[in-house]
Amino acid sequence: MTEQDNPLTRYFLANEGRLIHKWMHYFDVYHRHFERFRGRPVTLIEFGVYHGGSLQMWKHYFGAGARILGVDIDPACKTLEEDQISVVIGDQEDRAFLAGLREQIGPADIVIDDGGHTMAQQIATFEEMFPAVRDGGVYLVEDLHTSYWEEYGGGHRRPGTFIEYAKDLIDQLHGWHRREEPAPVTAYTRRIRGMHVYDSVIVLDKEVVGPPDVQKSGTPSFDV
Repeated sequence: MTEQDNPLTRYFLANEGRLIHKWMHYFDVYHRHFERFRGRPVTLIEFGVYHGGSLQMWKHYFGAGARILGVDIDPACKTLEEDQISVVIGDQEDRAFLAGLREQIGPADIVIDDGGHTMAQQIATFEEMFPAVRDGGVYLVEDLHTSYWEEYGGGHRRPGTFIEYAKDLIDQLHGWHRREEPAPVTAYTRRIRGMHVYDSVIVLDKEVVGPPDVQKSGTPSFDV
């Protein structure tokens, strides 16, 4: 996709509003997974407000029916509220805060974690906020290169990073096929339809997932 084909890239390059700070390849990932929500009454939650530019970008991208909620630990971010955009102040590593937020906002269509990027923050936010995503919605974690950076609690194949955590989610997604007794089917097995891995980004599609069904059709070409 060229820059001209992607409305998010076009917005970013022409932006004269509040500051946005993004890796450029993220815009294709966003558009690929978010385009189907445009023009709908979507609820989007973004952890990490920064200067508020991306909240304005989402408002422009999704349209007049969008409800945009930013979450940040910095009280100054509350001043960035405007029509369609609200900001909640809290610590994304605080599970009690996250549980309260989940109850306060109700179901969300999209959750984006662009917050503090530490391992504890990313894992706590996923475990508490993935349940808030409605079926058919999307959970996106970005800046996952911090899983390889020591100052964020990361390191190559270091236990406890979000990348290693995501590898376990892949195992859980395949829980129907594992042959342990009893079969290790979890809540994530039943709710993660797919996982998409990009440089520094993981996107999870949430839907009700049942046991896979294999069938045959057509006529055999030879006896087996």
